[in-house]
Amino acid sequence: MVTKDQVNQALHYIIEPTLKRSIVDLGLVRDVVIRDNSVSLTLVLHPESNVEHYTAPLNKELQEALARIGIAQPHIRVRTMTEKELGDVQGKQEAQAPDNAQKASQQPIKGHGAGLEKLSLTHPDSGVEFIAIASGKGGVGKSTVTVNLAVALSRLGKRVGVIDSDIYGFSIPDMMGIDVRPEQVGDKIKPVERFGVKVMSMGFFVEDNSPVVWRGPMLGKMLRNFFSEVEWGELDYLLLDLPPGTGDIALDVHQMLPQSKEIIVTTPHATAAFVAARAGSMAIRTNHEIIGVVENMSWYQHPSLTERDYIFGRGGGGKLAETLHTDLLAQFPLGAPDNHPLEPDYSPSVYKADTEMGKAYLELAHAVIAKCGQ
Repeated sequence: MVTKDQVNQALHYIIEPTLKRSIVDLGLVRDVVIRDNSVSLTLVLHPESNVEHYTAPLNKELQEALARIGIAQPHIRVRTMTEKELGDVQGKQEAQAPDNAQKASQQPIKGHGAGLEKLSLTHPDSGVEFIAIASGKGGVGKSTVTVNLAVALSRLGKRVGVIDSDIYGFSIPDMMGIDVRPEQVGDKIKPVERFGVKVMSMGFFVEDNSPVVWRGPMLGKMLRNFFSEVEWGELDYLLLDLPPGTGDIALDVHQMLPQSKEIIVTTPHATAAFVAARAGSMAIRTNHEIIGVVENMSWYQHPSLTERDYIFGRGGGGKLAETLHTDLLAQFPLGAPDNHPLEPDYSPSVYKADTEMGKAYLELAHAVIAKCGQ
């Protein structure tokens, strides 16, 4: 059953036309009643926000936002603030200086008339294609797939960002050979760019590879900061390297980005594919499109031999794709890039474009672009 928190999260990006702030941050979503997965609520508008003019477009925005969490026919009432409510809202604005995340929510949103210019990164109409890379268990090469897919998309001319969402087990900076930290530019953080990919990771903010000892709500807050406080610029794709399994971060991503698509990574081993099906099931239950399965470590082939050794078995990726009613996008062998530490662009995990694996990841990138319709 849908919760009030899920309703608020779904409506968070919607902006009050006059106050230019999130209707949720301002407390303008009132009288929320949830019964049997149906929702009724009241939206309160500033007196200068002409109710007759804005009711229809706002109703449409609210209905579309709630539909993404499974609410098909919400009952929505729109009314103008009373003088007391207006005073309360103005007092709240004066008493609480907005933090960076709130400033981001104040960015104008298209659809409410003149002077509204920029869509927030997570807005469904921002034009950014979000792709979460998920797995059922660790050790299947999910992060390797993430970084090489991101670099391949960049090589095809796409504007790409990566969020290392595995906050406990961050690895993207090391895998990409990044040894610098993000810069502060004004009130925003500028992501580190490597191989044409913009990267943000918890690893940039941890000293000496120290462990992160946080509970779920703190993880979710950090992830929201990666969206609201980072100056991503123009992006075509933003890849999210999820932690394995179906824990807090994966759930937060599904709630924050109802428009996100998903790629499931597994090995051919039957048990790994069985566990990966849980991550796929979570995506299906939250109405996220699974664009395909990537089978990693499909075989090992010694450079001097022609035969392949299927050391983890065969068929797991294909069976998983069949179970999830999606496509098997790629099968990659067990191996690592033959990169030398003294090379100027050294990275432990990124394949060069002219290698066999580099070309294989370009094929995966082409398949992803076709799936996303871009």
